[in-house]
Amino acid sequence: MKFPESWLRQHVNTTATREELAATLTAIGLEVEEMTVLGDALDGVVVARIVECAKHPEADKLQVCQVDAGTHGMLQIVCGAPNARPGLIAPLATIGTQVGELTIKAARLRGVESNGMLCSAKELGLDADASGLLELPADAPVGAPLADYLGLPDASIELKLTPNRADCFGVRGIAFDVAAALGSSVEPLDAAPVAAASETAMAIALQAGEAAPRFVGRVLEGVDAAAATPAWMAERLRRSGVRPLSFLVDVTQYVMLELGQPMHAYDRDLLVGPIGVRLAREGERLALLNGTEATLDPQFLAITDADRVVGLAGIMGGADTKVTDATRNVFLEAAHFAPAAIIGRSRKLGLHTDAGHRFERGVDPELPRIAVERATRLILGIAGGSPGPVIEAVLPQHLPQPKAIQLRRARLARVLGVQVADAEVERILRALGLGVEAEADGWQVTAPTRRFDLAIEEDLIEEIARIHGYDAIPTSLPGGATRLVAASETRVPEHDLREQLVARDFLEAINYAFVDATWLDAWQMRDVGLPLANPLSAELGVMRPALLPGLVAALGRNTARQQPRVRLFEIGKVFAGGNDAPVETLRIAAVACGGATAEQWGVGARALDFHDLKGDLEALAAQAGTTLAFQPSAPPHAHPGRSAEVLRDGVRIGWIGQLHPRLQQALGLDVDVLAFELDLAPLLARPLPRAGALSRFPSVRRDLAFVVPEAVSWAALEAGVRAAAGASLREVRLFDRYVGKGVETGFKSLAMALILQDDSRTLTDRDVDAVVASVVAALEQEHGAAIRR
Repeated sequence: MKFPESWLRQHVNTTATREELAATLTAIGLEVEEMTVLGDALDGVVVARIVECAKHPEADKLQVCQVDAGTHGMLQIVCGAPNARPGLIAPLATIGTQVGELTIKAARLRGVESNGMLCSAKELGLDADASGLLELPADAPVGAPLADYLGLPDASIELKLTPNRADCFGVRGIAFDVAAALGSSVEPLDAAPVAAASETAMAIALQAGEAAPRFVGRVLEGVDAAAATPAWMAERLRRSGVRPLSFLVDVTQYVMLELGQPMHAYDRDLLVGPIGVRLAREGERLALLNGTEATLDPQFLAITDADRVVGLAGIMGGADTKVTDATRNVFLEAAHFAPAAIIGRSRKLGLHTDAGHRFERGVDPELPRIAVERATRLILGIAGGSPGPVIEAVLPQHLPQPKAIQLRRARLARVLGVQVADAEVERILRALGLGVEAEADGWQVTAPTRRFDLAIEEDLIEEIARIHGYDAIPTSLPGGATRLVAASETRVPEHDLREQLVARDFLEAINYAFVDATWLDAWQMRDVGLPLANPLSAELGVMRPALLPGLVAALGRNTARQQPRVRLFEIGKVFAGGNDAPVETLRIAAVACGGATAEQWGVGARALDFHDLKGDLEALAAQAGTTLAFQPSAPPHAHPGRSAEVLRDGVRIGWIGQLHPRLQQALGLDVDVLAFELDLAPLLARPLPRAGALSRFPSVRRDLAFVVPEAVSWAALEAGVRAAAGASLREVRLFDRYVGKGVETGFKSLAMALILQDDSRTLTDRDVDAVVASVVAALEQEHGAAIRR
């Protein structure tokens, strides 16, 4: 919200300096984002009239102007502005005046004497317009100091408003907060009802229910639409960032900036009537004031004239009924539209309008009649005319009704940590325009209709705090000692897993928790994804059911940028549907492609394979002092025969393997990708460490080679060995796998080492032979294994 300081001071009487005013605004939550001082160095700049213009004899783009400068006499000025013409009243910087970094001196320009400079608004630091001379109204007093005439110096203040303070999108709404903070009062508004001078009116029909519960209109006849916008109004608009266009349009803009109520003026002679508000129909079209054409649908609210669309409610009027300098009869409109009926409609059309900005956040439903009366007074006072009666259509059941809020004295003191005097509380609330009734334990407070943000007790406490002053609330630290909790020994810190993976040449990735639904189609996970009701974009429309789709997409972006070896991991949440709410599960995942090791001279190049990634995963499990089991598995996204389920203590905790070639092709990957994804909690759990004595007796090693069917896995053999060997077995090591000559087709040879040891005595040959015999018998019976000869 941008406005001139002088306009705010018209509504609130205060002696605060400019700096104090800016500091107060920021302190009460209306942050001053920018303050630009205007016209503080205009000594020597006067109002002047161009009497004659003649072409410069030596320059096509220059004119020699005879200028009446009042008490400064008739001056000859060489000017290159395109709008310089006889009769124009414009600012004149006289000899000796400082304009920016330029000191005006008498000079000869291309051989012609010039005694001053006619100025644009930009040269004077009043506006960004440098297209020509600043044109002043015809009644501007020639010879008068420009600063006096324009009410300068002044300051343009721009506030950074939070979305909940929609009431401050008008100067008068800001005035209430300033008055409360500075102990002042808000001046009465000159918006008393204007008596009708004729019976001319237009009927209004509301057909949009709660979307448009109030519509106010008035016909003004015999208006001089070509009347010039007064300088005081044009300057306030310009200092608010709005360029004056024409008088009737400027009045509606002025009222909107002053009160916060958007308005629109129609050419009454281009309307048939009645005026209505309804939902637009599919395919209806409207030529807008900005020169574009909008195609509507039932999501839009339409202003209609005899069922013909003439405006987009809350956004922009139509070009077919706009006012021009030829307009003589005007229909003024101000309405209340529900925020839900306006939000997002402007963006759908690629527009951003001041009206839409306000209606999306909420406008006081009691303002439309006040705005019409205020605009009527301004128009009649400047352009004349005859007003008809104010016609109002209202659906009271759909208007927001203010509710009483209880503010407890004890609650106020407890939340703020300081006792605010009852008289101060009541002063602040009444200064903000709230209704206050004292009770035994506090107050019953009724918020005005403009304060949508006040709904609960805490909202009122916040109002007291910001107006009373946050600096008046003492700062105190909470008491009590902080209890330090030692990390559990039964859980591996996540940081340790991260460090282990980084040490193994992985980089951590952080992806969005939302993914593209088309990704899940390729992964055959669409059915388990949770779609969002209001996604950030179409590409982020589903809550991720797994980490791998995002990680693989990141890997693909890297390989597409000439990175042949990529190793990424992520720890994050995945989401699945639950009975009452989505279920969140913390997982760890990794993806890798390219070489098993980085390119180097000491080790030959070798492609990454399943066992490399399995080793990385087992290193993570070793952090928890456990081992993992693997069983063949082929989910839809996995390569058959190159993937496995990961189990801990017999419970499935995840998957590891290579992606299916069809999936890799669908994702545009021209490299083999290996990956794993596991639930994190089971991987972090570890048994409580217990100290134990090392055996004083030597260990014994026995190497055995078994021929077993190819389908028998090492995990199954290892489990059989451990079950048969008994308590003396310390370790089983697989150190060789062989197929080929000497081994029957369909079979393989697995060589293993059994490490045996006892805690109480040295094992004898008989003890070791008994263990070996038990293992051989068990594997032969369970898996058809035979000792390789």
